[in-house]
Amino acid sequence: MKTHYYLGWFSNYIPEDLTRVLQEDITDRKSIAMISSNPDMYEEVGAVERSWLDVAGITFDEYHLINYQVQKEDAQTLLEKASVIFLLGGNPVKQNDFLMEYELSESIKQSNAVVMGASAGAINMSAKWLCSKKLGFEAETSSIYTGVGLDSFSVLSHYDLENNTDLVLSELSPLSEEMDIYASNKDCAIRVKGNRIDIYGNVYVISESVIQKLDATL
Repeated sequence: MKTHYYLGWFSNYIPEDLTRVLQEDITDRKSIAMISSNPDMYEEVGAVERSWLDVAGITFDEYHLINYQVQKEDAQTLLEKASVIFLLGGNPVKQNDFLMEYELSESIKQSNAVVMGASAGAINMSAKWLCSKKLGFEAETSSIYTGVGLDSFSVLSHYDLENNTDLVLSELSPLSEEMDIYASNKDCAIRVKGNRIDIYGNVYVISESVIQKLDATL
């Protein structure tokens, strides 16, 4: 049963109740492959996300950062062998370009690893997402990006939704007619395990131009 975690961004560390679920899901801890969202940067990338897992008591025998220093073929091999694949936070456009250039999406989808994404990484795990300046992205014009497509919905992660509900709804309404959009702020998570979707924190769903808050199940 495949398990996917779409994370926001944690103010400090992963809360205890969410930590317990992660510990239950991540039983194989041989190797973690972290996919950079700034693949041309080589220092300090992934340090925050790794610290979350360290504090949660989830450590691995091997840690691998996938960026431009790693050859394309080697990146594919690291994903095939990974116990956990973690798409890191940062710049979603740069990460999306890197995923396409290195042809990583299919390897991620075929993997039996637990797949996680934080902020930008969560956005790129989704089927499609809207890159819009009004939503805080670095873009002059709005455009739809194709993500990895682990699940058939879109994600807007780590966004101040509560204070910008009308703006978010107006921007995302067209895409919401095509697929559900899960929108969350900090300290939130969406877990997809098999056919079940679990919610942690303040998460909303936008479907057919209607937005509603979801009940927490974790």
